[in-house]
Amino acid sequence: MEPLVNTQIEQALKSLQSGKRQDAERALETLQGVVYGFGMKVCGSHEDAQDTAQETLIRLARQLREFPDARALSVWLYKVAKTQCLMGRRKSKFAPAQMLSLDALMPKDSVLSPTGTKLWQITPEEIVLNQELRGRLEDAVLALPKHYRLVLILRDMEQLDTREVAEVMGISEETTKMRLHRARVFIRNALSGYIRQLGERKSESHG
Repeated sequence: MEPLVNTQIEQALKSLQSGKRQDAERALETLQGVVYGFGMKVCGSHEDAQDTAQETLIRLARQLREFPDARALSVWLYKVAKTQCLMGRRKSKFAPAQMLSLDALMPKDSVLSPTGTKLWQITPEEIVLNQELRGRLEDAVLALPKHYRLVLILRDMEQLDTREVAEVMGISEETTKMRLHRARVFIRNALSGYIRQLGERKSESHG
């Protein structure tokens, strides 16, 4: 299993602080990979993700300064990448032709229950192994309005904490929690039918 993004950023910061050119180059490559992965999740477009990674790293190299810790570097990195992502002009072929509001996307019979915050009732390993489910998850995430999508990706996929997500997004922690909750509910509803079928198939195979 690949290391967590936070661990990658922490290691990259240590390399940047070593003062060795080779270490710095390797650190920038690592950070470029982190930002590219984030850009792909947000934009669904290889070109936009590539542009986001390049622009973010150019800014980092230009104004390479002392970051007190990995958290500070992480927040700075995602803040710049978020801005670049929002400026992206290309659209993924999988993205909806017209971006709807979250209210329009939410199923009419959905219940915004504070319980059941899990996006699915199967393990992350099963998602990785199940390409079809992974594709449906990616489509559901891309269907979210960008500001909800960013909060979900930063919190659940990039594993920033609520305070860090709020800082990156420039919103309050309360607003962050509200957007995250509604995004999770939408994703869960979008995947529920498929996951139910998946569960039934698993039961039949074990029956």
